[in-house]
Amino acid sequence: MTDFQRQAAMDPSGFVLLADAVPGIIQEIRYYSTYNFIGERIDGYEEPCALLTREAARALKSVSSELNVQGYRLKVFDAYRPASAVKHFVLWGLEDLDLRMKPFFYPELEKQELFAKGYIASRSSHSRGSTVDLTLFDMRTGREVDMGSPFDLFSEISHPDCRAVTEEQFRNRMTLQKAMVRGGFAPIDCEWWHFTLRDEPYPDTYFDFPVSAAYLKK
Repeated sequence: MTDFQRQAAMDPSGFVLLADAVPGIIQEIRYYSTYNFIGERIDGYEEPCALLTREAARALKSVSSELNVQGYRLKVFDAYRPASAVKHFVLWGLEDLDLRMKPFFYPELEKQELFAKGYIASRSSHSRGSTVDLTLFDMRTGREVDMGSPFDLFSEISHPDCRAVTEEQFRNRMTLQKAMVRGGFAPIDCEWWHFTLRDEPYPDTYFDFPVSAAYLKK
């Protein structure tokens, strides 16, 4: 990595706090907590906040406004993810024998299969700053919408087009997906919660500054 690339990877100037950019958004930053597929706080997550590029946050605000009219709020589980966090994932997958979270997040798979099936990658679009993991929150019931599988369940039932879920669960997935696509985001085929801004501003930069509101203010 050149000095320029190293400096770019630590530059948060193109990022914003999602809570400031999208009024009413709900955040449950799983990789700051211990309730995730590894079972411990992930490297690089210094505060329980979501960061995104300005462009992605602006687009997500439009999606949020559209869904608010339909009675939903957006709930975010992850957004910008430092490259150090991705490295943590990879080292856990390759070297760590701990399987304590297997029953909750990958009950049907061996750890090595998480790479082969695309659930964990050595480089993540999240590190480019314009990818977000999220779901719908029903303002009428005060609960998350039933999507047929929880966030980060590594299984075929989490594929957006899986028809093993109920009709209502499938409709819920499509409500989220269609709103995100209209807002300029692209889905992927193995996780109903994952979307990347199609015209992302940093398609070739993998950032590595911490997830921290304080760091943005430096």
